Amino acid sequence: MTEDQRHNPKLLWAITGGLIIVIIAVFIFQWMGDSDNTAPIETAPTTASVAKAVPAEATPLQEDEAAPKQLVTEDLLKAPVSENAALAKEEVAKLDDIQNQLNDQRALLKQQHSDADELIKLKEEQIKILEAQLAQ
Repeated sequence: MTEDQRHNPKLLWAITGGLIIVIIAVFIFQWMGDSDNTAPIETAPTTASVAKAVPAEATPLQEDEAAPKQLVTEDLLKAPVSENAALAKEEVAKLDDIQNQLNDQRALLKQQHSDADELIKLKEEQIKILEAQLAQ
């Protein structure tokens, strides 16, 4: 290759554009793959459950957001307890995990609620200050 061919600006721009297109294609492919995996996963009802009731209170964070997936189904709560001790322990562990998730979600929602209340209070104060400035 001659010196002109190696330092050709059109060739450099073509290579750069090609690389950008490949990178964008990879990002689109990854994004499409992730959007397919976000569909709610339905679990088959199992044969064992614990007698305690699991409170399921969830409010959507945004109105545009899709409804959250349901962690506990009525079939799971009404299913008979397994006679096999290993299966029963596994189900207890699974339900404890679900309870922990619900408790974490409740704590997060309470924190968000208190943060929202604080923001509302601060915005009200800001509005009062701006109204006072406008009155002057």
